[in-house]
This record gives sequence, C-alpha cells and structure tokens, in this order.
Amino acid sequence: MTERVRFRMLGRFSILVNHQCCDLSVAKSKKGMSLLQYLILQYDAPVPNHKLIQILWPHEESSNPENALKTLVSRFRTILNQCSEGLGDCIAATRGGYRFKILEGLTLDLLDFEDIAKRLTGCSVLTTETDALYQEALALYAGHLLEGCDHSDWDINRGVSLHGQYLRIVYAYLDLLKNAARYGEVIQTCRIALEKDPFDERLHLALMQALVSTHRSNEALILYKHVAHINFRFLGAKPPEGIQAFYKQIIQTGDTLDLAFDTIRRELQESDHDHGAYECEYAVFREIFGFQARPLERLGSQMYVGMIMITGMDGEPIQPLMLDVIMKGLYDVLRQHLRRGDTLTHYSPSQYVLCLPAVNAESGRMIMEGIKRSFFQRFPGSNVLFSYRIAPVSPNDTDSRTAAD
Repeated sequence: MTERVRFRMLGRFSILVNHQCCDLSVAKSKKGMSLLQYLILQYDAPVPNHKLIQILWPHEESSNPENALKTLVSRFRTILNQCSEGLGDCIAATRGGYRFKILEGLTLDLLDFEDIAKRLTGCSVLTTETDALYQEALALYAGHLLEGCDHSDWDINRGVSLHGQYLRIVYAYLDLLKNAARYGEVIQTCRIALEKDPFDERLHLALMQALVSTHRSNEALILYKHVAHINFRFLGAKPPEGIQAFYKQIIQTGDTLDLAFDTIRRELQESDHDHGAYECEYAVFREIFGFQARPLERLGSQMYVGMIMITGMDGEPIQPLMLDVIMKGLYDVLRQHLRRGDTLTHYSPSQYVLCLPAVNAESGRMIMEGIKRSFFQRFPGSNVLFSYRIAPVSPNDTDSRTAAD
C-alpha cells in the first residue's frame, strides 16, 4: 500500500485516503464496517469466528454462519481495496478468526490518542513540547467513540473509558493553563471540550471563572443562564451546587457590569419602565427574599411564598417540548398578573416559585386563582393539571392550596 490512509474512530467513523474521504464507498456494507470497527477495537488480539458471528448477527440464524462471515470478509476487503490498493489486508486471517493489522502507511487516531495520553501521564509542567501534546490530544478527540454508529453495546465500555481519559487530559491542561494565567486559552479549551460534554460541571465552572478573570462577567452570567436552561431542559434539575455558588459569588462582588456610566444610567431608566414581577435565578431569589422579609418581620407582617406546578393528568409525564411551550406560556401569564415588587424563579422544569411580599392568605389565594384562570384561557382544553400552594414562610400559619381538575 503506497497511499497514506487514516482511520478515524473518535467522532464519526471515517476512512481518509490521501486526505480524501472514502466513507460513501465503505458505507455500502454496514456489517463490513461493523466488522472492521470491532476488529480495530480489539487490535491487540485475534477475534475468533464465533465471537464475530455473535457480534454481527446477534438475532439471526444461518445454516452456515462461518461461510456467511467468510463471504462478508471477502466482499468488504474488495471494497477497501477499491479505496486504496492493498487496504483490504488490514483484515488479516488467523487460525479460527480474524484480527486488525496495521499496514505500512496506515494510521489510526485511536492509537495516536492513547499514545499521547500515556506520554502526558504525570505531566506537571507546561513546556512547549507538552503544550503541543495537549493541543494534539484535544484535536484528535473529535467526539465520542464511533459517534452516530448504530451498534449494540460492544463499544460502550471502551467509549466511556476513552471519554474519561479525554476529560482527565482536559482537566490537567486547564490546571496548567490557569497556573500560567493563560485565561484566554482556558476559555478556548473549555469551549472545545464542552462541545463533547455539554453537561460537565467542572468545565462550565472553569469557563465561568476564566471569563470573570478576564473582566467578562456579563458573559459568565449568560453562561450560567445557559447551564440552568440545559439542566432544566434535559436533566430536569437545577444547575450543580458548585455552579450555583459561583453564580452567587459573581453577583455579590458587584463586578457584573463592565459598562460606561451612561450605559448604566440608560439601563436603569429602561428597567424603571418594567412594571411586572422580577424573574431571576434561584440563588438570587433567595437573596431577594431575605432583603424583603426582614423589614416585614419588623412590621409584624408575613412574607408569602407561592409555588405553581404543571403536571400531566393521572400522573402522566408531559413531553419535554410541550412542557417548554406550556411553561413559557405560564411565564407570560405570571408577568401579566404579578405586580412590581413580586419575584419569581423557574425552580424546576415544571415549577415556578413566587415571592409575594404584600399579600395575606386571602389576597394571595385570589392572585393564584386569577393566574390559574388566565392559564386555562391561554391553554383551553389542555390535558394538564395546574396545582398551586401558597403559604407564609412561618410554618405556624396555615396555607392555601388547590389544583385544577
């Protein structure tokens, strides 16, 4: 084989011959492609025929499975040879099985990545050489192992192991970059890694810290809202505690706006025209509650808190996309009914929590009933249950609750 061939296993599977993609040719045989991928993952050992038959035809019966495998290998070798002369020899026959053979001129991103990972083990100093190795490792890991391939479970464990290895490399690199105060590269590295793992708490936190260190606190706050959204939308949970704590730290420093004085004045003027309730993240909601509750206590009054929850009838779950639409509609209703001085937070994917500083039990119940009526006017005939509860913060007083039928 005289041409340069590159097999990519990290991210979407691909075969490059002299930098030209041959995926369309190889994709003609899905079982042949699965055979090649499985052999590559077992490249250091031959695989017996019976194991390959079990992998390739898990729920099929054949009168002559050995012959079916032999025919598949022959045909797929022909396809590989059409990509590059002699490439089919990478599927080598052994006694009672087959193995993957690395030919001259053939390289594999998986092996290169694992080799770099070994070389970086225990690295504690960021030199020109190690910096280049970290950058190469980030470039090699284009995505999860065999991303998008329709396999059963034979590649899952290896994929999880490789992803963990990738994250360890990223974490180590970020620590070295932070020690060198190279925050711009921290930001870039975090963003690259978050494309592969968008829910990783440590990556989000490192990115937020780097943004604050480069006086880009506004971007850090925008990132927090993004993290809150994807956690609500996909995990049904609030952001991790560490990220919530850092968000609270940002807003308490007072360094959340890097704007000119005239810009600040303009924003304050614009906010003065907003007569609805104030929406914020739960960490800020708790702070606002504390500020409003203390003077009410001195006056002998109570702070009332309300919660609204949307659920499916008979406990049936609501599809995430539909729940998004419903909760956005509920938010519009809340902004319409609540007053300036009230505060609300999206507590969970299906819940809003309200802070009502100037109500009593009866007026609070009337507000919640008005919200419920407007909600069902907006969503007539919707097959959902609108439940609410309103109570003073003091546990000694009774609360009011109801649910829509």
